Amino acid sequence: MPRRIAGLAAALALTLVLATCSGSPAGPTSEPPPPPPVQTTAVVYAAGDIGECGFGALETGRILDRLPGGLILALGDLAYMNGTAANFRDCYDPAWGRHLDRTRPVPGNHEYENQFRDARDYYDYFGDLAGPRGLGYYAFNAGPWRIIALNSEVPHDAGSAQVVWLRNELAVNRVQCTLAYWHRPLFTSGPNGDNPDTQLLWSTLIEFGAEVVLNGHDHLYERFERQNAQGVADTVNGMRQFTAGTGGAHLYTPGGPKANSAVRASVYGILVLTLSNGSYQWDFASVNNTFRDTGSGGCH
Repeated sequence: MPRRIAGLAAALALTLVLATCSGSPAGPTSEPPPPPPVQTTAVVYAAGDIGECGFGALETGRILDRLPGGLILALGDLAYMNGTAANFRDCYDPAWGRHLDRTRPVPGNHEYENQFRDARDYYDYFGDLAGPRGLGYYAFNAGPWRIIALNSEVPHDAGSAQVVWLRNELAVNRVQCTLAYWHRPLFTSGPNGDNPDTQLLWSTLIEFGAEVVLNGHDHLYERFERQNAQGVADTVNGMRQFTAGTGGAHLYTPGGPKANSAVRASVYGILVLTLSNGSYQWDFASVNNTFRDTGSGGCH
């Protein structure tokens, strides 16, 4: 082939290659992939007061086996009686340990009832899932909701590092729907009684428009209607509290109902919350299906 013709052929071939790579009409166009769909619903499962050997933790663990997907909010007092490595190994792990990767825990008072009073075995067992070691409070997203894990067993008074962090978290991550959980409840009809030291957590969450609080500590199920931090019914700005100390430790019998307490039961079970844009649904069923509580609510 003459040199001039060969040169033209080579130039033409290069032009075709460049046109194809640039997406010009000489070749097929390539559009960017569509963005991933926005998750509009999430399901979380919650219970606390779990790993006491010889009681109901194996039963509630089997409920979790039938609930695929979804994060598990473990509401404190997870290994009895002293939150030691042996208690986690013998009483918690056989029941709930296989669901460790999807568990988001908070500590309870029993985690701190060891000789060091620092919940060290709790932090060893859960690792990074427990948030910053020694602090135990952190936040994450579940679908369109913001979820805030707090620690009722370390300082949470005005000016404490935890409350400063909470206010900053709520100010920076403004969303329509927020759920918070920690171990000891502000309000309870159970034998342990109210925990007024957690009132500042309540008032701070209400200030920023949170919807739902989950707790354990009393070994029973209780749902309160929406109320403010002083225990006064408030359907406009109040929060709804669920106590689900129903994960497996020996059960308590509820006492006389506190103001705004809607339902109480001494049963083992898992609280299932479906979190959607602007709303939520709850469904609590006992392990033997003799008790159930369902309903729904909207976000501010």
